[in-house]
This record gives sequence, C-alpha cells and structure tokens, in this order.
Amino acid sequence: MLSLRPRVVIIGAGFAGVRAARELANSNAEILLIDQNNYHTFIPLLYQVATAFISPEAIAYPIRRLLRRIPNAHFLMARAKGIDFSAKLVQTDSIGIFYDYLIVATGSQTQFLGVEGAPQYALSLRTLEDAVAIRNHILSCFERAAYVTEESQRRQLLTFVIVGGGPTGVELAGALIELIKQPLARDYPLIDPRQARVILLHSGERLLGKLPEHLGNYTCRQLRRRGVRVHLQTRVSSVTPTAVELEDGNVIATSTVIWTAGVEANIPTDTAKLPTAKKNKIVVESTLQLPKQPHVYVVGDVAFVEQNGKPLIGVAPEALQQGTAVAQNIKRQLQGRSPKPFEYFNKGRAAIIARNAGVAYLFGKMSFTGFFAWLLWLGIHLYYLPGWSNRWTVLASWIRDYFTRERTIRQIFPAQTSILTNSNDLERQQVKFDS
Repeated sequence: MLSLRPRVVIIGAGFAGVRAARELANSNAEILLIDQNNYHTFIPLLYQVATAFISPEAIAYPIRRLLRRIPNAHFLMARAKGIDFSAKLVQTDSIGIFYDYLIVATGSQTQFLGVEGAPQYALSLRTLEDAVAIRNHILSCFERAAYVTEESQRRQLLTFVIVGGGPTGVELAGALIELIKQPLARDYPLIDPRQARVILLHSGERLLGKLPEHLGNYTCRQLRRRGVRVHLQTRVSSVTPTAVELEDGNVIATSTVIWTAGVEANIPTDTAKLPTAKKNKIVVESTLQLPKQPHVYVVGDVAFVEQNGKPLIGVAPEALQQGTAVAQNIKRQLQGRSPKPFEYFNKGRAAIIARNAGVAYLFGKMSFTGFFAWLLWLGIHLYYLPGWSNRWTVLASWIRDYFTRERTIRQIFPAQTSILTNSNDLERQQVKFDS
C-alpha cells in the first residue's frame, strides 16, 4: 500500500545525505535514500586504504544499518541518471521515483583540469574502489621492481608522483613515504628503499592553501624531512603511461601518477538548464534550495554556497551542517513555515602529515602543529567514523602501526565485479516507490 505521507528522496549517501536522513527521522514524511553502493564511505580515510593502513571494510558502513532505527526511512541501491523537475521524478538505472521533496547530495568527482592524458593514465582517489586500485598498483610496482634488471625501468616503477598539494595530496604523500621506508623496505630486501621516490607536485606557492601560510610552510618542511620531494609552483602539462610532462619542459619517468589536484560536482542530470558556477557546482539560494524549485535542495560538494562573499570550499563539516539544515527546512515546510537561510559555523580544519606531525587551525584564530595537531586529527576522524566496530578496527590498525611500524593490509586482490552491474539486465519502469 502506498503511503499518503509526503516523500523525501535523497540522492547520495555521503555525509550530507546520511545526515539529512537521520535528521528527518520520525518526521511526517517517508524518506528514500538512493545510492549506487549499499554502503557509506568515510571519504577522509580513503588515503589510508590506498597506503595499506586499514582495510576497505573499515571505512565502509552498511547504509541499511545506518537507517535501521529510522522507521520512516528506506534505501534503494541504484544509480541516479536524471531528474525531471517538472514531473518531480528521479530516473535511476532501474526505476523511476517520484518525490515531493528532493535532496541532491551526489558529491564530487575528479577534475583533471584539461591536462592531456590525465583522465586515461592518472589514478584518482574519490571512491573506495579508487583506493583499493591505488593500493594494488603500488604493491604491484614493488613486485615488478623486485626482479627487474634494467635500472631505468626499476627507477620508473619506484617513482610515485602525486599531483595536488591540498589535504588529500599531503596526507597521501606522508603515508606513502612511511609505507615505503618501513614495511615495504622489510618486504623487499632486493630493493634499496632509497631508490623509491615520492614526488608531490603542487601548482601553488605553498601547500594547504586554505590554511594560514605558516602551516603550509611547516607541512612542506615535514614532508621534505621525511623524504618526500615537494615541488611548488609546478604545473603538469600532460600524463603518459610512462611519464609526467611538466609545463617547464621537464619530464619525470614514472609508472604511477595519483591525481588529487581538483574535483568538480557530480550532477545526475543535464546542467544546461541549471545555474552553475566554478567546478560545475549548482548555484543555490541561501536556504540551499534550487532557484525556482522550492521543493528541491542541493547540498555538499555539488552545491555552490557563498558565505561572507566567499564560496565554501567543500569539506565534510560543511556537508554535515548542510544535511542538518535542509532536514530542518523540510520539516518547516511540512509545517507550513518558510525555510531558513543556511549559516555555516566553521570550527576549523586539520590535516595529518605523517607520524607525530599534523596541522590544525581552529575557529579562525588558533593554530597548532606537531604531535597535538596529529592527535587532534586522529580523535576527530575516529569520532565521526560511523560504527563502533569500524572505530575499533581503525584504532587497532593505528596502534599497531604506531608501535610496530607494520601494516598488514598488503595483499593484492583482484577487482570484484557484480553480475548485476549491467543496468540493462534490470527492467526499466516508471513507478512510485511502494513504501
């Protein structure tokens, strides 16, 4: 039997989508959360999966378990293909879903900035599958390098280039150099660890450009001290299967390019009819509503939101607060009241560099470096990681690494393909979701 209550459809089970679903618990509405995966990925720890710190399962939490205690919430595993705003219809790769209220929280995807060859030959780090692919690739490079006799080929295999000096690039570089110098150095006695190079390329004048200058400078010093070769004001012109070509004419021979330099909105519909801004983000009103669509909200990395004349940068705390805000606004609309403008409260940002080294900038005035900032970063991410079992698993991995300098997730697993991945095998239909 179809419910007579208004239906709120949420596309995307990231930070904003999951938070909105939770905040709408016990409201006078039916909630349907749609995502192409049946798990929520804790994006900030992807780089630790890629560098063999933790297992993929540790940062993937079942969506149905997240919704288990929300009696008015349901989940549909599907990929959103398009939105018909006039018909209030979300078309997925399996069925069509009608909505009364819609929350678009589809997140971001890698932006290669028009660099030739980057989409084909660079590895991105946006999904759990990406992280596993990077880990497999790094380990495969060492397996091949262990028995390569030609010096130039071995040097190419052991050169790892990271493009982008934001938090992801910095954290990945620090974790990778520690992986190479510690457990991999013991695993591959035929390889001199000094032959391996981690190169971080950044187009800006300093790392972590969204943080104060002294924190970026500290980060650069710490990475270089640990052996990462940091190149500032360096732009990539092209990527090939065997090299990175720079705008200054230099060429770096490498079998591994990991791209963390940019993201853009991942929009499940035609953007030609939507107001968009930088990085293809959808321009929204102060209430996070889509212009001329009072029942449609856009949040997270897909939304272009300005505050105090500056656009928000697209981090997890923003998405969490936006998820709460749109849920509260929908509740207000259900009660016949007007939505309220969204105001982001910036508690600060933190980034980890390597063992015992981190940076943090809190409440726009307090900055920390070193062990305390590193410990603060660990505590924040452990707190927000969903699931007690996941927290204990991640904490145990961190403790083991800290005291033994050992990472046990160093197996090369083949990619898994579901027999249901072809959407053509599913019957297409235009229906209302039967709750």
